[in-house]
Amino acid sequence: MKSLGILRTALVASTMLFAGQSYAKTLVYCSEASPETFNPMIGTADSTMDAAAKTIFNRLVEFKPGTTEVGPALAEKWDVSEDGKVYTFHLRKGVKFHANEKFTPTREFNADDVLYTFDRQRNADNPYHKLANAAYEYFNALGMGAMIDKIEKVDDYTVRFTLNAPNVTFLPGIALDYLSILSAEQTEKMVAAGTPELIDQMPVGTGPFMLQAYQQDAQIRYAANKDYWNGAPKIDTLVFAITPEPTIRVERIKADECQVAAPPPAAAAAELKGDPNITVHNLEGQNIGVLGFNVEHQPLGDVRVRTALAKAVNRDAIIESVYQGAGAVAGSVVPPAQIGAVKDAGIDYDPEGAKALLKEAGHEADLSVKLWAMPVSRPYNPNARRMAEMIQADWAAVGVKSEIVTFEWGEYLARTAKGEHDAFLLGGSSDNGDPDNMLSYLLSCDGVAGGSNRARWCNQDFEKLLTDGRVSADPARRAEIYKQAQAILKAEVPLAPIAHSVVSIPVRNSVVNYVLDPFGRQNFAGVDITE
Repeated sequence: MKSLGILRTALVASTMLFAGQSYAKTLVYCSEASPETFNPMIGTADSTMDAAAKTIFNRLVEFKPGTTEVGPALAEKWDVSEDGKVYTFHLRKGVKFHANEKFTPTREFNADDVLYTFDRQRNADNPYHKLANAAYEYFNALGMGAMIDKIEKVDDYTVRFTLNAPNVTFLPGIALDYLSILSAEQTEKMVAAGTPELIDQMPVGTGPFMLQAYQQDAQIRYAANKDYWNGAPKIDTLVFAITPEPTIRVERIKADECQVAAPPPAAAAAELKGDPNITVHNLEGQNIGVLGFNVEHQPLGDVRVRTALAKAVNRDAIIESVYQGAGAVAGSVVPPAQIGAVKDAGIDYDPEGAKALLKEAGHEADLSVKLWAMPVSRPYNPNARRMAEMIQADWAAVGVKSEIVTFEWGEYLARTAKGEHDAFLLGGSSDNGDPDNMLSYLLSCDGVAGGSNRARWCNQDFEKLLTDGRVSADPARRAEIYKQAQAILKAEVPLAPIAHSVVSIPVRNSVVNYVLDPFGRQNFAGVDITE
């Protein structure tokens, strides 16, 4: 992305220097895409969160490795009021922010950084709210702004959050990557120096690794943070070798050019399982790949047209060709491992039914749609171009013309967030294992304004169910609420759920203490590597 150009220029010399050095312990991860930014609060892609949130930053609370259980992080403990509305966080002392060539911190992490991180996203009057023209997709889509009544600094190491109502999604919600705690001091100094772009290009966090060099679409290098509050990483250098082509990732991990790789094609995963030097970790049931419809672009505002386009798609054929069997036809946007998930999206393959609906809607032969396809392989959609071509052929069979459109990954996300598309391919992996996460991010009314709801569909009955689900603490009641929400989606079809995939992560046996993240993210803070 253009916004990262300064970082690439500034660090190219150090990147070349790295090439001539050797390190005691270096781990290379073959990632699938460049990050959109190095600021988690304005990013959305898993590739951004892996490259920024999990390496450079921490949250107030974090999921314990390999689980969906929330544990301490920058807050070492917290208290909750009897009415469930007030959370008081007691912050960890002695935590140091990173330094770089443009910024050296003069103080340690404290409550000011927490207030800045949250207030910049929730308060339009915050002096830094409009930096980078940020939309804060996650913060808006997940209703965090409406959830919080006020945030108060009790003292330098105590912060109190008061909610508008009890909310069972609050604590796991603030463990999400987009609420990584940024340095208020860095922002103040970079803005004062007239270089606010460096906040997102040359970040300083409190996390296990410090960013050292970045070359777009090539490589990211990090050095271990020897002062890390949770113990210095065992590896000295972490490298993200950006490798969009899945088959090349397979060759690189087989050749030990990388020790961990983003998901390979299903056939290659089966092959890698036979390699005695590699262990393939599998994760099921926590993601969704979708075909979405921008309801603001006519005639996609007509539910009959959306339903017809969804019914024209042979999802079983897509599972076989695109997912190569490592996935299942999706019954809902809600992943099957989560409470309340349903199994019938109401869009089974029915070309004749699709033709009848198009005729009824007055578009028997004149419909033309631009279908936007992601340029990268993602766990929830391993080959979007191939999927788009299959959908294009299915639509042609019912008389619908379509043109496949794509852009560079960051631009694709930015343009679809603005609603420039007709139909689109996207999806996501759950951030916390709760159905509210996926439903709110992809389909909430707040998400329309924030850009995460790329269908741009807003339904007040659906919105009320989201609110009810956040308030109820009874799992059975929440499951019923989410079933009702999915019934609305089945009737309205703003998105056509395509598949839930099996995510395979190959790891060489030289890597020690690798823990598979239940949400498919990469966290190398605790890993070691043998010689």
